[in-house]
Amino acid sequence: MYLSHLDCPRCRKTYDATVLQNLCECGSPLLARYDLVAAGKAVTPQDIAGRSADLWRYRELLPVSDGEFVTTLGEGWTPMWPAERFGVHIGLDNLLVKDEGLTPTGSFKARGAAVGVSRAKELGVQHIAMPTNGNAGAAWATYAARAGLKATIAMPLAAPEISRLEIRAAKAELHLVDGLINDAGKLIAGILKGGGIFDASTLKEPYRLEGKKTMGYEIAEQLGWRVPDVIIYPTGGGVGLIGIRKAFEEMRALGWIGDKMPRLVAVQSSGCAPIVRAFSHGEHRAEPWENAKTVAFGITVPAPLGDELILDSLSKSGGTALAVDDAEILSDLADFAAHEGLLLCPEGAACLTAARKLRASGWLGRQDEVVVLNTGVGLKYPDSISALG
Repeated sequence: MYLSHLDCPRCRKTYDATVLQNLCECGSPLLARYDLVAAGKAVTPQDIAGRSADLWRYRELLPVSDGEFVTTLGEGWTPMWPAERFGVHIGLDNLLVKDEGLTPTGSFKARGAAVGVSRAKELGVQHIAMPTNGNAGAAWATYAARAGLKATIAMPLAAPEISRLEIRAAKAELHLVDGLINDAGKLIAGILKGGGIFDASTLKEPYRLEGKKTMGYEIAEQLGWRVPDVIIYPTGGGVGLIGIRKAFEEMRALGWIGDKMPRLVAVQSSGCAPIVRAFSHGEHRAEPWENAKTVAFGITVPAPLGDELILDSLSKSGGTALAVDDAEILSDLADFAAHEGLLLCPEGAACLTAARKLRASGWLGRQDEVVVLNTGVGLKYPDSISALG
């Protein structure tokens, strides 16, 4: 393992990576840093090509030092394939879909859970707790069970019921909250005061992001170690978007890709768009969104902790942020299934809507190579499916 330390992107304070850490003393999330010079000497893209088809193929750039603690169900190395018919339909000749619905828990959350749980176990954690909108809680409960850890999860009553069933199947302690994810977070904060439980909330520990960043490594490798023009990402907590940006920065430092970086697009629902509002006003922080509600439940995050990191990733990549309406999301969900046969999750469909609108506005060119992240399998959202008629 080439993990060297943790650092704060806000105040630049550094922390010991061999000790359990949550937020920086200034309140910012911490980021894992590696000795990339040493890692680059130890592994090359050619070495990686012959490894197992999972995210642990990038193990030198991941934070688990002892393979004994790796907790895996075969997550990662999801397919990325051309959506030619739908792409032509909306005016994009090079539209690609990275399908995270084929992970063990049916969503990209399995990546963060696999790495986060593995590192937590390595550092001696026996019990984790976190709030969730559904999929993250299901994934962390699953991987905690796989690792032999206890898990306490709080989630909104309105979250998809399948996630509730997954959490209970993994024998995690589940608390249901009549509210949103921030209300679930308050409940977890109260539980943590009792001590003995590690806070695994979004970006309150540094290693979930390391699992999510492997989407960036895979996109580059699947394109022959080059980058697409644009990556469109459904943004709630924004960990995947931040992680993908981090992955490309690491690969550039390693010399695995050139200087070109993809433009990043954060997609939110018009019913919950704190990042879009902040980006449109040129702000560095996002104000909490009132009365948040959207069919794309996974991105119903009124006050993302990583707002600074999300907005920084967008601006530095030359990207953008936009909000799309629920009616558009459901329409494009149905339209994509009719053209391509794949039933996306609502969050993934929101990215299709964004691609269509950005092409219509001219922000995307017809020949741009555009990667859309479908962050989960559509079958986990029966209510959305039934709404299609």
